[in-house]
Amino acid sequence: MLDTLPLLRQTDFPPLRRGRLTTLQANLGYRCNQACLHCHVAASPKRTETMSWATMETLLAFAERHAIRQLDLTGGAPELNPDFRRLVDAARARGIIVIDRCNLTILDEPGQEDLAEFLASLQVEIVASLPCYLEENVNRQRGDGVFAASLAGLRRLNALGYGQPGSGLTLTLVYNPGGPSLPPEQGALEAAYKRELANRYGIVFNQLFVLANMPIKRFGSELLAGGQFHNYMVTLKAAYQAENLPGVMCRSLISVGWRGEVFDCDFNQMLELPLGDTGQPVFLADLLNDDLENRAVHVADHCYGCTAGQGSSCGGALAA
Repeated sequence: MLDTLPLLRQTDFPPLRRGRLTTLQANLGYRCNQACLHCHVAASPKRTETMSWATMETLLAFAERHAIRQLDLTGGAPELNPDFRRLVDAARARGIIVIDRCNLTILDEPGQEDLAEFLASLQVEIVASLPCYLEENVNRQRGDGVFAASLAGLRRLNALGYGQPGSGLTLTLVYNPGGPSLPPEQGALEAAYKRELANRYGIVFNQLFVLANMPIKRFGSELLAGGQFHNYMVTLKAAYQAENLPGVMCRSLISVGWRGEVFDCDFNQMLELPLGDTGQPVFLADLLNDDLENRAVHVADHCYGCTAGQGSSCGGALAA
């Protein structure tokens, strides 16, 4: 895999400082039942990295000590971590909102047959990737059969109440472009998704997030191999919007890797860029008594992916 980090380190992206911390995002491991081209984690069924229960206990201790209101669980497929359900149970017992970054196809994997019911029983919010409402586009990006399996997962979630008005079960879908281009306007695309998924398949959901593809890991390597990396960075920088800076996720979130290391965001984690201006690995266990507000954020050229156009974060577009 070609490395984009040397091209990203030298940057003119403006300096950033943290605001109040509200969200812990934890990568529970890189194992996944899929191997998508756009995946910035380079997850796959062959990966073995997995967060331990001891590290999860540190997550819970940090959340309690710092009054963290939201735990955002990612992977790979986070549900493939053997302690996933134990962590969700413990977090919900503490009144913490839990978000599961679910790829939908995991709901039908062997051993996960009751996963959807488990998530619904604890009112876990589901954020699910569905890069298009057209079968051929999804299968091209994520593999043959993924669209049909995703629809089956969505129907199952709908039947449990996810996406249904008044159910209290939030279902968010995620769109990302199929190549080196910026995503379309979030509001208009959400309306199209809701119309097409309802009319074609009878599926409902609450909201759509649109995310820009980051020029790192598997997607960044494909850009380099195809001679498109430079042009994509030109696209991101040309679309830079300073008004997106206050809302970027690194100001209110920290990303915790499977070994317990802490990063300013999930993308920095994949690039192994240490937290802030420390210059060395930092572990969550060493930050239990630290206030991170107003600390510097470690920025690089990929940060333009979060501020281009309408902006992009784990919570979707930033611009109103």
